[in-house]
Amino acid sequence: MTTSFAIDVQNLVKKFGDKVAVNGVSIQMPYGQVWGFLGPNGSGKTTTIRMICGLLNTTSGEGTCLGYDIARESREIKVRTGYMTQKFSFWGDLTIRENLEFVARLYQLPKMKTKVDDTLENLGLSNRQHQVADALSGGWKQRLALAAVTMHEPDLLLLDEPTAGVDPQARRDFWDEIHRLSSNGMTVLVSTHYMDEAERCDRVAYLANGVMVTKGTVADIIARSGLVTFTAEGDQIRSMASQLRGQPGVDHIAYFGSALHVSGLHRDRLESTLKRSAQDGVQWHEVQPSLEDSFIALMNSSGEDTRAHS
Repeated sequence: MTTSFAIDVQNLVKKFGDKVAVNGVSIQMPYGQVWGFLGPNGSGKTTTIRMICGLLNTTSGEGTCLGYDIARESREIKVRTGYMTQKFSFWGDLTIRENLEFVARLYQLPKMKTKVDDTLENLGLSNRQHQVADALSGGWKQRLALAAVTMHEPDLLLLDEPTAGVDPQARRDFWDEIHRLSSNGMTVLVSTHYMDEAERCDRVAYLANGVMVTKGTVADIIARSGLVTFTAEGDQIRSMASQLRGQPGVDHIAYFGSALHVSGLHRDRLESTLKRSAQDGVQWHEVQPSLEDSFIALMNSSGEDTRAHS
């Protein structure tokens, strides 16, 4: 079956008893792109990912993944997909090589030794191949997991918060590998809490309370947020933050390094508040809202999570 979208799902709903985990999510993701999947903890990202790849039955909704029906053809989807879970899910008492050999047997890969050797080399694991997985740092465990889920050369890679708890260099190396895989034709959907990672994606989708709030390029989402943002630097900005919080026009305050970002949806009110709060040595300048500003505004506008009462 052929389709122009790697993921094409409409109105996905998943209930666990009375709890509505996902409520009407639709995604159309073209082949060959890297998408970021964002949202607060409990927003429904993992549940959506599992419905897309056939690991979890939908309560309602329909769609295809890699051209296969998510309800009736889940087996075909699974063998063509690599899924890296939040928690390291391989065998801690096996070495890196032994883990990859086991996965190669599961997929019945031909020329297994050559395939494992090539995977170790491509992911920079050759020098550590005889180390036991439990002895690895978070970054090396992450690299092992990525090797294991891509060794069978899937068409789609699903990554569920893969860089949580690893150092900045390991995160950067990981993303370099993601874009290498994408440039070779792999489609990638990655859930993350990191704004800098979201900005590396072709498009981002934001879930809150089980609902798709927005999706598009980073520039599109920032523009649609309607936010106005001012920044200031100076010795007094930390004391100013508490004074500005809750004032007319001030919807969000955040520190960025030594600078203070103040954002709101109503320019006149915000400018009036900043003018009234002026202090010597503090200069305000309008800047483009950040992706983080935009997402926090979206999260605030989503309101309280009422899914348990749906």
